[in-house]
Amino acid sequence: EFKLRISQVEATVGLIDDGNTIPFIARYRKEVTGSLDDETLRNLDERLKYLRNLEQRKEEVKALIEAQGKLTPEIEEALQNAQILTEVEDIYRPFKPKRETRGSLARKRGLEPLATLLMEQRDSYEKDIEVLAADYIVDNEDKKLAVKTAEDAINGAKDIIAEDISDNADFRKAIRALTHAHGTIVSKQAKD
Repeated sequence: EFKLRISQVEATVGLIDDGNTIPFIARYRKEVTGSLDDETLRNLDERLKYLRNLEQRKEEVKALIEAQGKLTPEIEEALQNAQILTEVEDIYRPFKPKRETRGSLARKRGLEPLATLLMEQRDSYEKDIEVLAADYIVDNEDKKLAVKTAEDAINGAKDIIAEDISDNADFRKAIRALTHAHGTIVSKQAKD
């Protein structure tokens, strides 16, 4: 990244790990670092801290997912290939303990199969979607778990779909790239 010799990087990392400050290294250890300037040393120090933090977070996320019994070779490979902290957090997002959401409540109501049907987007439905949704109407003593109308069932299924899309690391990465490439920031003065 910095177009330095490996020996320069190793020597500088050794000095940093020994507790030397960047100004001290820049001024008194030029012979060890190969005369790296103050700016390069600072950039190298920042990148070193970031990469170490990234590796530590990868291990933490791996352990947290493994503790849930949900670690797969694909997830492990994705964690290993993650280059930035945001990617690691996106991978962890579906496994992170959450507060109750509309999507999780809809799952408790038993609407996940309806969400799956909606996601399949088949043209060859034998029944209208309203009729399919009517099969999920449930009167429950717990008012939170009741599904009163077909519209409630469809809205719950949509909540599940929205949560699943939001938790997908690949979608989040694509949306972030799209926003970065084509997004604009607009600000306006607030009215009194």
